[in-house]
Amino acid sequence: MWHGGRVIPTFWWDGHPNFGDDMTPWLLPRYGILPVHRRASEARLAGVGSILEFLPQTYDGAIWGSGLMADGRHPLPDAHVLAVRGPLTAERIGATGSVAYGDPGLLVSRHVAKPPSQFHIGIVPHGHHRENSRLAALARTGGRVVTVINVHRSAAVTVRQIASCDVVFTTSLHGLVTADSYGIPACWTTMEPPLTGGDFKFRDYEAAVTPGRSRYVPFSEVASLNDLMSSASSADDALVRQLTDGLERALALWLSSTGGRSFPWGVVSGASLGIRHPRP
Repeated sequence: MWHGGRVIPTFWWDGHPNFGDDMTPWLLPRYGILPVHRRASEARLAGVGSILEFLPQTYDGAIWGSGLMADGRHPLPDAHVLAVRGPLTAERIGATGSVAYGDPGLLVSRHVAKPPSQFHIGIVPHGHHRENSRLAALARTGGRVVTVINVHRSAAVTVRQIASCDVVFTTSLHGLVTADSYGIPACWTTMEPPLTGGDFKFRDYEAAVTPGRSRYVPFSEVASLNDLMSSASSADDALVRQLTDGLERALALWLSSTGGRSFPWGVVSGASLGIRHPRP
C-alpha cells in the first residue's frame, strides 16, 4: 500500500517467490517509499534478506536491515549502513559508527494485527525442506492443530498464517522473525539439504534479538511435537521493541537527510516522508 512519497531504486532477491524476500516491496510503501526493483549495482537501497554478497564492493547506496548469507568478509566501505540484520554481518562488512540491528521483518506486527489463533503449531519449512519426509510425518501426528506453511507465497498471506499459530517451528529464517514480531514462542533447526551459508543467518539474527541465547534444536533430537513445544521460547518484548524502533528511526533519518536529491530515478510527491502506519 503506497500513499505517495519517494520512488527509490531498490534491490531485493526476486529469483523465485518467497515471503521473506517479498517483505521489501511490502513494507517500504508503509514508510513513504515505493521501491522499484533494480540490479544490485544500480540500486540506491538494499532491503530485507541475505543479499549483501550481491552488492559490489563499490556500492554506495543505503543498506537497511540486510544480512550476509555466509560467514565471510565482504567489505562495503562506501555503503550508507542504516541497519543490518545482526552484529556478525556488521563486523564482516566493516560497518562502523551508529548502526541499527534487526531484520525489518520484525516490523510486520506494527502493520498487521495478530489474527485469532487457528493452529497450535505452525511448521515453516524453507523451500528446500518442504519435501522432507520426516518433517511431513511429524506434522501429520498433530492432525488439524498443526499447519505446514508454504513460504513460496506473498508476505501478506504468509505473515498472517504464521501469526495465527501459538508456536512456530522453522527452518526458514523469516518464520522465526515473524514469530518474534508477534511474540510467538519459536524454535528453529537445520536439516538436509543444508542451506547455502549454513546457519550463519540464524546466528547473526539471534545475536541481535536473543543475544547469548539460541533457540536452535537439533532435528535429530525432535521425536514428537511435545519436544518442539518444550524447546520453543519467545524473544524479549522490550528488546524487539527497541530494535524495531531503531529500524524505523534509521530509515526516517536517511529519508530526511537525502532530501530527494540523490536518486536519479527518484520522484518526490507532496506526501510526507515521515513514518506512517497505513491500514493493511
